[in-house]
Amino acid sequence: MRLSDLRGRHVAVWGAGREGRAAVIAIAAHGPAGLVAVDDSANFLTLPWEGPLAAAAPLVTGEEGFARLAAAEVVVRSPGVPNTHPWMVELRRRGVPVTQGSALWMADHADRTVGVTGSKGKSTTSSLISHLLTAMDRPNVFGGNIGVPLLDLPEAERYVLELSSYQCADLTDSPRVAVVTALFPEHLDAHGGEREYYRDKLNLIAHGPHTVVVNGADPRLAVELGDRAAVRAGSPDTTHVATGPDGTPWFHLRDTPLFPRAVLPLVGRHNEGNLCVALAVLDALGVDVVARRDSLAVAVAEFQGLAHRLTEIADPSGLTFVDDTLATSPYAAMHAIDAYEGRPLTVIVGGTDRGLDYAPLREHLAEREISVIGIPDSGPRIVEALAGLPAVRTELADDLVAAVGLARKLTPAGGVVLLSPAAPSYGRFRNFEHRSEVFAQAVADTAR
Repeated sequence: MRLSDLRGRHVAVWGAGREGRAAVIAIAAHGPAGLVAVDDSANFLTLPWEGPLAAAAPLVTGEEGFARLAAAEVVVRSPGVPNTHPWMVELRRRGVPVTQGSALWMADHADRTVGVTGSKGKSTTSSLISHLLTAMDRPNVFGGNIGVPLLDLPEAERYVLELSSYQCADLTDSPRVAVVTALFPEHLDAHGGEREYYRDKLNLIAHGPHTVVVNGADPRLAVELGDRAAVRAGSPDTTHVATGPDGTPWFHLRDTPLFPRAVLPLVGRHNEGNLCVALAVLDALGVDVVARRDSLAVAVAEFQGLAHRLTEIADPSGLTFVDDTLATSPYAAMHAIDAYEGRPLTVIVGGTDRGLDYAPLREHLAEREISVIGIPDSGPRIVEALAGLPAVRTELADDLVAAVGLARKLTPAGGVVLLSPAAPSYGRFRNFEHRSEVFAQAVADTAR
């Protein structure tokens, strides 16, 4: 289904955030017979619905919203609306067509798109791909889950998109190059279970992509892919890290050294894997990675990483504060913790409680000396999961601001205070950017 297919039809847009707002404006331009917006979760964080939005579609809130959705010929849901929502279940039962703005956009742009998803690494990998393509004189537009709704993107010859599991779920067209960085249990409450989550995530590659590129070192991804044809980055037959000509780790394309690992400014072994995937994508797109390795090395060295992903904040105390608010699962938090191995570390965890299993985090910290501060809503449950570990000190704080103050007291000089919440931001914050703003402000306000 394309945007043009909505002309003359009665459409309901479900969601009043960034994605919903973009959908209303885009659909209104195609002449629907009727257009209404529905928000079933309006609260004090909701932004005003006014101006062109209100002119294009009235906003219906509360229980009346379901009647408007059920009466529509097509429902366009925002990615934040889970498959398990009771209204979604009932709409599916009644046979009401449900899609997303991402799917409508992809139907018209798939052949010009590199789409990246994954339980971990999709933000950094998609950003690396976009950055390196630009450096190789292949301009592109970067967007998606990273903060720019697809329906807000300008027309371009090439796109690089970060796509969440929610956005992938309703796709009926795969991007030209479909990339998967990792798979582990995430967002289970929204998808209905681990199997359903993997199904929705891998829907990115289910509709005829020209090329599939994956992280070949990820064990769950290997199981789910089976013998499907794919470029498996990290393997010796494609891009990987191995000992180079000077005896240190280098990035390679097959048996050809490209440049030293030290060129990449990002910490953590997981970021080595992210760059291997990005380089494999460039190779698949026809970039001569070997001939341009010197230029690629310069571009990699200039890559600054993403805001909110292991972003260090300067502090006069000598402590290193790190914003990793994009780490919304225990597995992501584990990677962040590993990146600061060898330094005294306090980790702030907690956010929206999606019922995730924190046993893997407990196993990961079993022999590690670390302080963990839990904040609402899931923080107390995470702390409980870590109970009894001999070298793990746990504390609870009322909110993120209080946790920053407490972390200053717990963390030895020269140590690291890491916000890697292992949970999403919604509920107490508008989005992950809002959580980052609160963290940064708390660091500034408590500095001495």
